[in-house]
Amino acid sequence: MSLAEEAFATAFPGLAVEEVLALREGRDWRLFRGNDPARFAGLLSVSDLDAHLRTDGARSPRVSMADEAREGSAGVPEDEFALPDGRVDLPRLLGRFDAGASLVLSQFHETHPPLQRFCRGLEKLFLHAVQANIYLTPPGAQGFRTHYDTHDVLVLQVEGRKRWRVWDGERVERPTRRTPWPGHLAPEGEPHLVSLAPGDALYLPRGVMHDAATEPGERSLHITIGLLEPSWAQAIRALVDAAELDDPALREAVPTWRIGETEFESALAAKLARLAGAEQAERLANLLLEQLSRDRQPLPARGLFAPMPEGALRLSDGMHHHLAQAPDGAASLHWSGGRLALTPEEAESVVALAEGAVPADRALAEKLWRMGLLEPVSDPPPA
Repeated sequence: MSLAEEAFATAFPGLAVEEVLALREGRDWRLFRGNDPARFAGLLSVSDLDAHLRTDGARSPRVSMADEAREGSAGVPEDEFALPDGRVDLPRLLGRFDAGASLVLSQFHETHPPLQRFCRGLEKLFLHAVQANIYLTPPGAQGFRTHYDTHDVLVLQVEGRKRWRVWDGERVERPTRRTPWPGHLAPEGEPHLVSLAPGDALYLPRGVMHDAATEPGERSLHITIGLLEPSWAQAIRALVDAAELDDPALREAVPTWRIGETEFESALAAKLARLAGAEQAERLANLLLEQLSRDRQPLPARGLFAPMPEGALRLSDGMHHHLAQAPDGAASLHWSGGRLALTPEEAESVVALAEGAVPADRALAEKLWRMGLLEPVSDPPPA
């Protein structure tokens, strides 16, 4: 299976892709009961966390702690579990954990290969960034207070059980990172009580209020998959910035002396119209895909010493890349390293390699292989 198929089968077993896309486009939360308690065991374990905490890579702020019982912020001050240089002070961290604080590891997909592959698969499916944050909560404890997230999340229960309270609707409509938190915001209505067992998953759209706690005598390990979809406002800002570079009309001065007149309104409408249409939609698509490639860690299939293999090759599943075709017929391959201009014949070869083929253009294949953009069809990418 491809990385996208593998991740989808783990995250949404029994569902069709269109069902999940419809879920993402809606505003309702959903519980997925798992038939296999070991469903997420291959992604993470407590022993993985123990091993990581004993390395020099275990540092704040990627490693943090939270305790709802604290006055004020639930976040545990760093000096209670970390050294002045940010390294984890493991004995003190274990003491805070024993006293009821939850352990939080942010962006753990960047250092843990199974989660790295899983998140990359979901990125290939949704075409936006995906992250994995880890929460290990001791028995009878709660990490964070009632809140909502500013992006959609998928909670994967790995070990133990955790009790969730989830409220219907959005307390703040369609919040983003730029939306101010209104302070002591209380949820409305009665919560749904949901107990997650190993193998269960919970989908929470952004804006949905929720909290979670363990039961007495029951620890919990879960992965929160953050689905970092851009907002339309974020996407349009990127489009405006790009269009300003080559559109003199958008660089014209705003006639502030016409404020309050119909000419001012007409001028605004004319400028906004320049950002609409098929050409600008394609431009925005390329901008979003380029941003995804730049923001996420490249995962090339080749290693340090790896001559290009014989036989059929395909574009690497672990790399974000896309082929862009300009109106004048020029083509370019976009990836984390930038853009590679292609002749029409080379573009045809890249299209063939997207599905897997014996390279017709050996020189181009050698170049793509060195860049980490190709992998053997028969062999899976390294774990």
